[in-house]
Amino acid sequence: MTTDEILFDCEERVEKAVKVFADELRGLRTGRATPALVDSLRVEYYGSPTPLKQMAQISTPDPTSIVIRPFDPSVLKDIEKAIRSSDLGMSPNNDGKMIRLQVPPMSGEQRQKMVTRIKKSAEDARVACRNVRRDANKAFDAAEKAKEMTEDERDKGKEEVQTLLKRHEDKIGELADKKSKEIMDQ
Repeated sequence: MTTDEILFDCEERVEKAVKVFADELRGLRTGRATPALVDSLRVEYYGSPTPLKQMAQISTPDPTSIVIRPFDPSVLKDIEKAIRSSDLGMSPNNDGKMIRLQVPPMSGEQRQKMVTRIKKSAEDARVACRNVRRDANKAFDAAEKAKEMTEDERDKGKEEVQTLLKRHEDKIGELADKKSKEIMDQ
């Protein structure tokens, strides 16, 4: 493999890890209603788990409530069941046409737990990035052993991987700090 191929693969995988972390943050409860809270919820629909956003229109008419209008009204009970069995901590109000969710305000203890969870997720994302760095460094070592590149090229490639990792770890830190601040300021 060439230096460019290794770096391209490394960058792709690191960006994917950051994207997974960012998506996870979007789904966290902050005390304010947002469709992202229920987007990833899976509903048992004709025997297969289906994402709620594919089955219903999700809106937030005000900062404390979420309204879910299914495209097929026959799945209301299934959606209600999925919400009750999830870890959202909200009870659905079903009126036969749509489901309303009231987002309760978060206590100080819940906010602390959420910040701790964000820190753990951020660390998991950083570990994923470091694993990508390890794989890239192994690829550089293997390419140098196979005489596909010189020692200097290998060392320069490893430095570029380290720079790339540092940039993405900083981005993960920024995302985590921003979300933690948002939760604590509510």
